[in-house]
Amino acid sequence: MTLDTVKHAAGTPDTDQPWAELGLKQDEYERVREILGRRPTGAELAMYSVMWSEHCSYKSSKVHLKQFGQKVPENDAMLVGIGENAGVVDVGQGYAVTFKVESHNHPSYVEPYQGAATGVGGIVRDIIAMGARPVAVVDPLRFGAADHPDTKRVLPGVVAGIGGYGNCLGLPNIGGEVVFDSCYQGNPLVNAGAIGVMRHEDIHLAKASGAGNKVILYGARTGGDGIGGASILASETFDDAKPSKRPAVQVGDPFQEKLLIECTLEAFAEKLVVGIQDLGAAGLSCATSELASNGSGGMRVELDDVPLRDSTLSPEEILMSESQERMCAVVEPAKVERFLAICEKWDVTATVIGEVTDGDRLEIYWHGEKIVDVDPKTVAHEGPVYERPYARPAWQDSLQADDAGKLPRPQTGEELREQVLKLVASPNQAAKSWITSQYDHFVQGSTVLAQPEDAGMIRIDETTGLGVAIATDGNGRYAKLDPYHGAQLALAESYRNVAATGAKPLAVSDCLNFGSPEDPAVMWQFSEAVRGLADGCLELGTPVTGGNVSLYNQTGEAAIHPTPVVAVLGVIDDVSRRTPVAFADEGQLIYLLGDTKDELGGSAWSQVVHDHLGGLPPQVDLDREKLLAEILISASRDGMIDAAHDLSDGGLVQALVESCLRGGKGARIVVPDGLDPFVLLFSESAGRAIVAVPRSEELRFTDMCGARGLPATRVGVVDGDAIDVQGQFSLPLSDLREAHEATIPALFA
Repeated sequence: MTLDTVKHAAGTPDTDQPWAELGLKQDEYERVREILGRRPTGAELAMYSVMWSEHCSYKSSKVHLKQFGQKVPENDAMLVGIGENAGVVDVGQGYAVTFKVESHNHPSYVEPYQGAATGVGGIVRDIIAMGARPVAVVDPLRFGAADHPDTKRVLPGVVAGIGGYGNCLGLPNIGGEVVFDSCYQGNPLVNAGAIGVMRHEDIHLAKASGAGNKVILYGARTGGDGIGGASILASETFDDAKPSKRPAVQVGDPFQEKLLIECTLEAFAEKLVVGIQDLGAAGLSCATSELASNGSGGMRVELDDVPLRDSTLSPEEILMSESQERMCAVVEPAKVERFLAICEKWDVTATVIGEVTDGDRLEIYWHGEKIVDVDPKTVAHEGPVYERPYARPAWQDSLQADDAGKLPRPQTGEELREQVLKLVASPNQAAKSWITSQYDHFVQGSTVLAQPEDAGMIRIDETTGLGVAIATDGNGRYAKLDPYHGAQLALAESYRNVAATGAKPLAVSDCLNFGSPEDPAVMWQFSEAVRGLADGCLELGTPVTGGNVSLYNQTGEAAIHPTPVVAVLGVIDDVSRRTPVAFADEGQLIYLLGDTKDELGGSAWSQVVHDHLGGLPPQVDLDREKLLAEILISASRDGMIDAAHDLSDGGLVQALVESCLRGGKGARIVVPDGLDPFVLLFSESAGRAIVAVPRSEELRFTDMCGARGLPATRVGVVDGDAIDVQGQFSLPLSDLREAHEATIPALFA
């Protein structure tokens, strides 16, 4: 067979090419031909197909994502923003923290264990590529109905994959969430996040500069796993009639990744690296084109020199392979020997595969013949940009008109009691310890808070106690009712969760999970969510440092709920002052902060008791969220509160149950005058938290709240071994614990 070289392509313009099978549209293929002035070679076609995929190019979303840069100013803490492998923020004392959340949704449905495991591996390599040592991971997860047979297939595999990979890397899993909803049946959301720490001077970027510098591929050998994964698997809806849309899922090796981490960090410490890029989605196609396009020159690559696990791979397959645990570094010639010696020390395969040139072309050779000759910017940054049509769906008005306030409510204390038990035993509100116990929370010894706390917290300086907290939140039910405010509620909840631990919210990463962008209703949901998130970040002063868009999350015509997952990173000067959720001492006074309104649209109560979704989500008041955060942070710093818990899914009663069970202490609750006990317990009004205040600090705490204008209502006291709502019902902690902790093991153990 004739090798499809650049010269051969120029002389055979009419050769049929499999552009459609590779995920390109006809107009996209014609655009490639226009850019090149000829038809692409097979290798070039492979590169453009993966790099212009939805997953890599964001061609349907970038017109909306621009708002994050246009609306939200970078604050003083921002060191690296959108466009790099991960964002970086200054957390003080010369430390910088990098963090990001990404998706591995479709691969995790096809092959749950490897899909989830390689999701963790990929996000960790993004963190390494910035120059940071990874210190923790988080995992926001969404599954179909908890009692569905396929959920029993997917969830255990996903959890085992996350735990297996993260535990082997020695990274604590400190946060995340698990949500069940039938809309995710066939399309689970496996989002993974990671945090890394470095000194300011150690930040590295993905660029290839300096003619003559060598391009070194190191890590695992390249195999046939994951070929086309980015362009096809993550950029199409699932369709059982098209098995070709389900290519091989990547296979991870966490022990190889651990060696890669240590090898890379040692090379960084010796200042051997000019530029670096991990190999994730689109593999070598991405690494070479992005390094070259972000640098000051071109690049020449000898593809024959790529170490292979499978000698039968074609050049196109080598370029598209998404084999895991690989990175690409640009190294000065004088430092190559030392770089390779470090790789050998860590038993990491490393090979010089090319060099930086003084031109502006990416040239790739195979068996001495040129098979790629492109401007790397056209591959990496000049893909198609779609302004997809979007329109508010016709059913949105009727959905919002179906108000949850019309649903039958409990009329007696006994009915309230029954519904509380039903709520806390429901899969979404039940304890997730069966899942989280499979993760190591405390490896490395720096974890201060982990699940089921409001946010995970890591100590990053042993001497001063400097630390960072992270929370990830998202409510697809709220976003289905109102995408704009639903996205803001996700942001507000994550912001509030970080503040509840005593950390100051600093910056945002996001993972935006939606259905097909070719559906105008889905694109309306997406555009509204992005607009809401950008407006919310502007008001809260939390810039978006980066993130991920995952589209085509649907099977056939059934899209998932719009699910913007928001991660907020915060900083705390001294982790010894953090605030846990547990009620630990009898006599502590329980205060409810914020205003409680009759807001049940999209609530856990409406879902669990009535299987209902309709109405409007809770109102968003971001000024109130900022004030609440200031109070929580100040009270934590000054020792005025012993515990804090945000109010969100399940309302006050869910928070009370979690704080009481966590500390093993009961609570006596008094319903404030004029407030319906049902609304007090089940409302999901935003901008609220409960705190446990020592009696000695009550006056100082209430004076602070009063002076700043935050409503603070004393609703009870930590006492006994039951949750006793005066005049309504009493529930022993033993009954609550059984209801709360038995559900998930019964479903999946």
